[in-house]
Amino acid sequence: MFLVLFLIFCICMQVVYNANKLSKLVNEKKKLQNWLDYYQLKLSRNPSKRPSKKTGFLGLWGNRVDAIDFYTSEIERLLKEISSERDTITSNPKSIMPAAFVSFRTRWNAAVCAQTQQSRNPTLWLTEWAPEPRDICWDNLAIPYVSLTIRRLVVAVAFFFLTFFFMIPIAFVQSLANIEGIEKAVPFLKPVIEVKFIKSFIQGFLPGIALKIFLIFLPTILMIMSKFEGFNSISALERRSATRYYIFQFVNVFLGSIITGTAFQQLDKFIHQSANEIPKTIGVSIPMKATFFITYIMVDGWAGVAGEILRLKPLIIYHLKNFFLVKTEKDREDAMDPGTLGFNTGEPQIQLYFLLGLVYAVVSPILLPFIIVFFGLAYVVYRHQIINVYNQEYESAAAFWPDVHGRIITALIISQLLLMGLLSTKEAAQSTPLLITLPVLTIWFHRFCKGCYEPAFIRYPLQEAMMKDTLERATEPNLNLKSFLQNAYIHPVFKGEDDSENEAAAEECEKEPAVVPTKRQSRRNTPLPSKYSGSSSSSLPDDTQKMLRP
Repeated sequence: MFLVLFLIFCICMQVVYNANKLSKLVNEKKKLQNWLDYYQLKLSRNPSKRPSKKTGFLGLWGNRVDAIDFYTSEIERLLKEISSERDTITSNPKSIMPAAFVSFRTRWNAAVCAQTQQSRNPTLWLTEWAPEPRDICWDNLAIPYVSLTIRRLVVAVAFFFLTFFFMIPIAFVQSLANIEGIEKAVPFLKPVIEVKFIKSFIQGFLPGIALKIFLIFLPTILMIMSKFEGFNSISALERRSATRYYIFQFVNVFLGSIITGTAFQQLDKFIHQSANEIPKTIGVSIPMKATFFITYIMVDGWAGVAGEILRLKPLIIYHLKNFFLVKTEKDREDAMDPGTLGFNTGEPQIQLYFLLGLVYAVVSPILLPFIIVFFGLAYVVYRHQIINVYNQEYESAAAFWPDVHGRIITALIISQLLLMGLLSTKEAAQSTPLLITLPVLTIWFHRFCKGCYEPAFIRYPLQEAMMKDTLERATEPNLNLKSFLQNAYIHPVFKGEDDSENEAAAEECEKEPAVVPTKRQSRRNTPLPSKYSGSSSSSLPDDTQKMLRP
């Protein structure tokens, strides 16, 4: 009965294939095609001399051959491998994953199927809303469902050690970044190190540079950990990475600055003392660190906003790519791509300043003007960047907001507990028990908001679905959903044999009106494929898709 109803209300279904090997072959073919275009362009500029290259690593050694003939033969070989792998995937049952994208005739049908239990056995059919095509992380769809729990446990343990043992490798690097450490490791450099200028540089800048280098790679490490967990959408990867980045900064920047010592030493201190003493320990240190955090806000916050509007780092990277890597117009377009906003790093950083403002609002209000200036500058700058600079990589339907709201409530509770700890060490200790009502009321408010508003972010009301379906049938009676949906959730490697089809789709998308018109006209605007998923965007106002896992 279930299958009969399923077939009646379903428009189309796209089975998920394990096409990771095929995706690697297609990407390799695109790289070789780019090199072929480069050498053909070089030949057109100088027809009297055919370009050549060495077949060894990076063209540094090996037999010298004709470059055009070499890349032509390599592309032909890859085309045969791609064709063979595509046939293997479509004919081998083992390549079919126990998951599928199902598209329904109406929003009401999709909402009922996505938000209800399909069988008596809750593990037999697992349904959830599918992300939009651009948001899909295709590589993770090939991960078996049973291994996801194990992967997430491994990543949780790894993140714990990364957070609480963070200062161990940094301390080791910084020990080598001082005068004694370097002279002990490389004694023959002692005469050079003793030069006054070099000695001052090593003592003043090298330890901080060692720390900054690790922090630069931290977001990438967290994104790799999130991808290993097996989330099937890019927005889910960024949400999990943002949560971990916030926790890391809270432990190693906020607590690490207030309490002297590494995060692991803090953890050891907290374990061996009474729970009632923890707020007191931190509360006593908070006023003494106000000056440090004012400096931190100016150096990291104000300078970060100025760097965002100047975009010096992307400018330098673009010129380096343009000088060393750009060979064709496609390379130049990729080098000029401004990318996306980066919610996995920008949003946790802003919320850290929000935490500092809440904590010091009562303890040291002198810090508040610096926080207000930061948020004012950040609003103006990021509003401009989002509208005129950055590309929108995907649409997640405000899925970030529940996490943001939860961290705001957490910051409010932390500020209240630390205020209680601070007052308990002063003459106002008698009034401290009365402040217990603050975190209690805050938690009650959070539960109230969670019950009232969170369902709107995770479920689709059937009433809303019915209203939109009725309105759509009245205003667009000839709307053909099947023609659009039948190719929306096909893996990108199955969509076309060559890049010309993608270029045609890009030009067609350019002609469509953008959701939010901006002054900037770019080929990498909202409707275009994601650089991770490679799939096209849905131009429909509401999704009628869901993801089905047996």
